[in-house]
Amino acid sequence: MIDKKEIAKCFLCHNANCNKNSKGIDVARIIRALYFDNDIEAKYLTNVCFDEKIFLEVGKKCPAGVNIYEIVKQLKDDNSIEDITEDILVKKVDLSTDICGVKLENPFLLSSSVVSSTYDMCARAFEMGWAGAAFKTISLMSIHEASPRFYANKSPYGWWYGFKNIEQLSDHSLKENAKTFKRLKRDFPNKVIIASIMGRSEKEWEYLAKVVTDAGADVIECNFSCPNMEESGTGSDVGQDKNACKKYSQATRRGTRVPILAKMTPNITDICEVAIASIEGGADGIAAINTIKSISEVNIDTLVAAPSIHGKSMIGGYSGPATKPIALKFITDLYTNKNLKSKHISAMGGITTWKDALEFILLGANSIQITTAVMQYGYRIIDDLISGLKNYMILRNYSSLRQLIGLGSNNVVENNLIERDTIVYPIIDKDKCLKCGRCYVSCRDGGHQALSFDNATNEISLDGKKCVGCQLCSLVCPVSAISTSRRVKKVKI
Repeated sequence: MIDKKEIAKCFLCHNANCNKNSKGIDVARIIRALYFDNDIEAKYLTNVCFDEKIFLEVGKKCPAGVNIYEIVKQLKDDNSIEDITEDILVKKVDLSTDICGVKLENPFLLSSSVVSSTYDMCARAFEMGWAGAAFKTISLMSIHEASPRFYANKSPYGWWYGFKNIEQLSDHSLKENAKTFKRLKRDFPNKVIIASIMGRSEKEWEYLAKVVTDAGADVIECNFSCPNMEESGTGSDVGQDKNACKKYSQATRRGTRVPILAKMTPNITDICEVAIASIEGGADGIAAINTIKSISEVNIDTLVAAPSIHGKSMIGGYSGPATKPIALKFITDLYTNKNLKSKHISAMGGITTWKDALEFILLGANSIQITTAVMQYGYRIIDDLISGLKNYMILRNYSSLRQLIGLGSNNVVENNLIERDTIVYPIIDKDKCLKCGRCYVSCRDGGHQALSFDNATNEISLDGKKCVGCQLCSLVCPVSAISTSRRVKKVKI
């Protein structure tokens, strides 16, 4: 079993020390694959190039103190990770999808943000394998940004589980951005340029749509959802008003012939209502979700929330892994709504790994947009997004990405349709158990008092008459020593 806590210590260095004097072995690539849950690729790369002496030596150079040799050794010996070989890799899988008829070579796009705000940035991302980019939102407004404007909630290992921004829109002029679009389309004709736009009136929406279409945009994304705008009546104010969504979609349609995506806010009870209104107004598909309105970490000494600007803060947009469950719920709402049937869904919200992306695809997303993970780790995450998804498809005999879209949506049902007459009991592996008592404490104080603890031996035992099968104990176990029994009928007492 790979020690993921050890992997989490990795700094993911640029020009990594572990690659120096490694005789051509890309050690950093192996560790990075593991970091991003691409274990199959990591094992394949290790099997191809394993050299015990080299891995022992390079591990001594890691500034984070990651035990590289032990990790690679575990990787080679871990039979739970599927082996992928050259003869398997030659199998072809089609990762392509499309946005309302506009072809994407793979489903992965940069979402509209700072990560896609200049020619050089988009060009570098395209060269690395990203299929396209939703360019940072263009407007006719004068944009004034605050400093600092980011804040990250971090795990003990340093990765972000939540990220707040108070960033607004592109601070480049419409003319500059139009010029960038033309240059990108000239240099990368097979990449998809999504022009994100925001107006303050029907006239502005129509005009912006016309200009970006003439500049070569393949798709237009209407930003009905930015939570950080200075001007009222823009951003998420629009996305909470179905009449405004319909009206501005109509205006955008008058200005363009290309597909339109309406980008929705999560700061709403019923996302489908405004999505349907946008489609009625002329949008062809939906992008969701934008960031969630939030306040991050109030400093208990200064009494100011983060980020602090001259002793003040503001409600801003929250993103990162913590938002993924919320985003998945909204994507399911959109995909299963009969009035939005067959409409393109471009999903975003907490996506870091290929597994995250696949979850959105299985619940109905046709394409995937990412920002926060790129801000933390760089465009290089595309390597594991693509190879991880590809390897999954190869090993499960899927030939096309389209076979996966919505495949898991029927398994999300209403509360009254969940089966409630059976139970799965916890099974404690005595060999793995550290006898720390964490499961006992949680069951005692947050569960159903079904576990007992022997203070003399630190042994844990289960009372099956009290256990309800909630599995809280397995969730708190630090070494995964608790698994589940086969499902059995509940016994009435």
